[in-house]
Amino acid sequence: MSDQELKDQRKDSEQQQEKIRYVDVYESSGRIYTRKITGFFQKLRRYTGLPLLAGFLLMPWFVIDDRPAMLFDLSTRQFHILWLTFGPQDAMLLSWLLIIAAFSLFTVTVLVGRVWCGFTCPQTVWTMMFIWAEHFFEGDRNKRIKLDQQPMSPSKFARKFGKHAMWVTISLITGITFIGYFTPVRELITGLATFAAEPISAFWVLFFAGATYLNAGYMREQVCKYMCPYARFQSVMYDQDTLTVFYDYKRGEARGPRKPDEDAKAKGLGDCIDCSWCVQVCPVDIDIRDGVQLECIDCGLCVDACNSVMDKMGYDRGLIRFTTEEAIKNGTTHVFRPRLIGYAVAVLLMIAVFAYTVSNRVPIKVDVLRDRGANMYRVVGDDIQNVYTLKILNLDPADQVYRVEVRGEHHFTLGGYRPTVIEQGELLSFPVRVSVPRSELTTTKATIEFYVESEDNPELNTTATASFIGPTH
Repeated sequence: MSDQELKDQRKDSEQQQEKIRYVDVYESSGRIYTRKITGFFQKLRRYTGLPLLAGFLLMPWFVIDDRPAMLFDLSTRQFHILWLTFGPQDAMLLSWLLIIAAFSLFTVTVLVGRVWCGFTCPQTVWTMMFIWAEHFFEGDRNKRIKLDQQPMSPSKFARKFGKHAMWVTISLITGITFIGYFTPVRELITGLATFAAEPISAFWVLFFAGATYLNAGYMREQVCKYMCPYARFQSVMYDQDTLTVFYDYKRGEARGPRKPDEDAKAKGLGDCIDCSWCVQVCPVDIDIRDGVQLECIDCGLCVDACNSVMDKMGYDRGLIRFTTEEAIKNGTTHVFRPRLIGYAVAVLLMIAVFAYTVSNRVPIKVDVLRDRGANMYRVVGDDIQNVYTLKILNLDPADQVYRVEVRGEHHFTLGGYRPTVIEQGELLSFPVRVSVPRSELTTTKATIEFYVESEDNPELNTTATASFIGPTH
């Protein structure tokens, strides 16, 4: 091989290497300095995020029937939600609720894309609060860039200290409020203030405060890009009629700067002036002009930014807007389509059945365990006797006294039980004896039913079945 051929081969190899770009999918793209913008979608986020945030912060402080309105008491395995109390036996209802939430998310995604991520996701809401603190203490985008490039000074230290102090304050409030759903918040705050809180409670407050500080303060877009599973499967639910943020490339291309009074059409330019404001306001640092991307959370900030630029240029709004791929290509959109209708019908049916089940739920749980001893039955005089352990869980908001009866095809009698006050949320476990005359028991095995009823409220009742074992004949 000649020297010229070696040089040509080396040149081709170098050119090929220049075309190859190695990307670490978990590598941060650098700090994102977002530009402050106002507009319709920014206001909409405020109106949707603030009520949810207020509900999260205030709910642990409300009291219903001398207990927090929402308390997940893990020590007693009871979950108090407003006027209802749920126990481990209601785990199916929780699973059902999660399925309804998942299908609701699917329905919304098929219709309007990732608006959950852009407007109501806790990661987005808390990130926006932290960004607000940055704007308040350090200024807008250009000021923050210059501030970070400056050497440390008293002014810079004061601004940085104020920002991080605000971040820590928000994080601590978040941690305390979250743990307030598992421990009465008044007791928790009193314990933390007097250094008398339980170590496990203090640990989890600090843990969630630290997680909030890291996620909303530093990780931000990394959570949306790499940690959130929703971003991974959202594209499966998108179709050409899904309403999401699009850049109208037909109208915008070719891009290029120009003066407000300049005839851009004569120069072959579209409406996009290539100002990059849509990128500067994006919290995940993507360019929506490159098309729909996995990282996009449909927050609409790029829409507000572009509309403000269009207003300054005297162009029509909507170069970047919430629309559909079909509308961009052909000018039409099909809202009602089979998949969307199927999801919506499934969600409505599940909500209806769930609401009916909860509204007709009896706040009392009864379990019966038959004695598994060596003697499966006892002969007491002329009677055959079985021993059971009866468990009664009172989930009613008030204390109750329950009477117990045993029913069956024979004359069964109950012994060993005396009506006792069962407090709200208390599980009472006690042995009982069930007897039947031997002359009536014609089979080895019979089915009996324990009927439990409140003495003060006969409508509060339930049943539990068990097997009665007798001798062979």
